[in-house]
Amino acid sequence: MKVLVPVKRVIDYNVKVRVKADGSGVDLANVKMSMNPFDEISVEQAIRLKEAGQADEVIAVSVGVKQAQETLRTALAMGADRAILVIASEDVHHDIEPLTVAKILKGIVDEEQPGLVLCGKQAIDNDMNATGQMLSALMGWSQATFASEVAIEGDKAVVTREVDGGLQTIKVNMPTVVTVDLRLNEPRYASLPNIMKAKKKPLDEKTPADYGVEVSNRLEIVKTVEPAARAAGIKVGSVDELMAKLKEAGAV
Repeated sequence: MKVLVPVKRVIDYNVKVRVKADGSGVDLANVKMSMNPFDEISVEQAIRLKEAGQADEVIAVSVGVKQAQETLRTALAMGADRAILVIASEDVHHDIEPLTVAKILKGIVDEEQPGLVLCGKQAIDNDMNATGQMLSALMGWSQATFASEVAIEGDKAVVTREVDGGLQTIKVNMPTVVTVDLRLNEPRYASLPNIMKAKKKPLDEKTPADYGVEVSNRLEIVKTVEPAARAAGIKVGSVDELMAKLKEAGAV
């Protein structure tokens, strides 16, 4: 069984994001970029399935700019077997929308015929949480989202999901699309020997036209602003004073 793992190049989660002065978006100049943290978890899970003998090949895929090669090399260094980069933009500020990504992934799935697609539940830059679900709909496959546990049992996948009320365990038919949550696993660090080996692993470059997909925006970012500064707190001397303040603020 092949496992396909889409990964995205995003601003490193340790970096403080800066908004452009004109409010047109986020400033990416001289900013450290890395693999989306949720995608790191999906890569780790795919590798664990291979190590357990439940998968034969792990294929990492990225849709975006040419610089996403670095992100794919990270996935290869972690243990993925090969990678596919679909260069869909020359501008690092141009974010490819979920539906377009899902259509491109469908083309790759049609070619590669994986038994499982493991996605991060969302990207930390746009928080769309949509690509995996859209891919499932386009393919007509089952889906399981927000996975904190994944097990393969024959032609079924048993997935424990994180839901508002706690945990839900479902069994879905394969092939399937699974989107993973933070508590699924702890991604490994790539060792230096594996980083060197990753440079020799296959990395194919494609374009959206290879899959018959046109890259065009359906959404327009009107304005980007930083969160409002947190207001200073106040001290109260008693419970009665606290209740009075809460009533003034309309909180009770």
